[in-house]
Amino acid sequence: MIRISIRLLKSVLAFNALLSCLTAVAASPAENQKPIVIVISLDGLPARALQDPRLPMPTLRSLASSGAAAEAMQPINPTVTWPNHTTLISGVDASHHYVMANGLITFPQDGSAPDVKPWVDKAELVHARTLYEAANEQGLTTAQVDWVAIYGAKGVDWEFREKPDPDGEIARELVANGTATREQIAAFTNDSSPAWRDQIWTDAAIDILRNHRPNLLLLHLLETDTIQHGSAPFSNPAYAAYAYADYCVKRVVDTARELGILDRTTFFVVSDHGFTSYTHVIQPNVALLQQGLLKKQDGRVVGNVWVNSEGGAAELYIRDEKARAKLIPQLKAYFSGIPGIAHVYTNAEAQAIGLPAEANTDQAPQLYLTAAPDYAFGDDTNGPLARVLHEPRGAHGYMNTMPDMQALFVASGAAIRRGIHLGAISNLQVAPTIAAILGVQLPAAEQPALKEIIR
Repeated sequence: MIRISIRLLKSVLAFNALLSCLTAVAASPAENQKPIVIVISLDGLPARALQDPRLPMPTLRSLASSGAAAEAMQPINPTVTWPNHTTLISGVDASHHYVMANGLITFPQDGSAPDVKPWVDKAELVHARTLYEAANEQGLTTAQVDWVAIYGAKGVDWEFREKPDPDGEIARELVANGTATREQIAAFTNDSSPAWRDQIWTDAAIDILRNHRPNLLLLHLLETDTIQHGSAPFSNPAYAAYAYADYCVKRVVDTARELGILDRTTFFVVSDHGFTSYTHVIQPNVALLQQGLLKKQDGRVVGNVWVNSEGGAAELYIRDEKARAKLIPQLKAYFSGIPGIAHVYTNAEAQAIGLPAEANTDQAPQLYLTAAPDYAFGDDTNGPLARVLHEPRGAHGYMNTMPDMQALFVASGAAIRRGIHLGAISNLQVAPTIAAILGVQLPAAEQPALKEIIR
């Protein structure tokens, strides 16, 4: 009797195992028909770079010729990394998602300088619905590598962060296959080079493609931005960074080809903003010290009025609400008269260029200063109000209408028509276009999808 029961149990288990295999086989064709979208952001790559015959980017040029490319893609204000990466996957500008810097701008209680905190949960930082959330809600899988404003986000199945967790799933896979050691990943941002970090981020994206096949993969490469800040755009080091970025894109495309998924994979290669050169620096906080709005106290500088600089723009915050009525017109008039400052917007005026209302978020500045060409803002409280550099450097943050700030847009692959030449587009159109390909909804998107490029 016992033998019969054991035999019967084995038969039942074997049948259930066979049924599971048959079910998986039956389900796999449907899974294999789902679209895959890979978004690769080359931080700070100017749109005009693709028109430069000296630019060694054969992979990008091939994708552009076999798909769709824009002459220029206008970013949102401020033309900074985190605000624009958020727009690329939400379809809304800073007036809706409230991301104004490369992290959450916080204001210490002791009156010291504002602190921009990057490692803040998405729910606290980003006030908008994203592509990965919309995709996840529809049963699609998602992954991110070095994307920003995405920490602690719901709806991300696999990730390798800008500051990666050495004990995370993808990090363990990279250690297991010999790509990096746990110690290297633990010290990722401290003891490494920009090129090495881009290599490991690309390795992580490839690992995710090989082992997990997400329907949406977000990959952000950063060396192009880092090099241009130090050496200016279109310098020899910048050209080397552009070429290396192209090689990283090639590795991802080649992996999709090797895996046999090109027939359902669409690539979006974009940048968040352009870049320009400058040789003059303005330090607005020095002016605030001179006017007594900031004071030196016990070796520190404290006050209720501070400027947070973002290269070609600067955000001025007046923490004492009662003082705003007096100080706003006074400071607007003062800063408007400083050479190198192109315009000073009040918060009401800044809302017309896509910035949030101060009634909605403390991330909204009371005044928004924009720099003229060849000028940039700094955060120093020491030294002169303005200084001249010995060598040009690179910056972004300038008005999104500035030609040098225009960003890259190339789309190619399974869902994209061939040979489409677009004029100027907005990066607000990227998220709804990807949503249309994935079959998900982003009802809050401010602009329509680029339907003319979709097959």
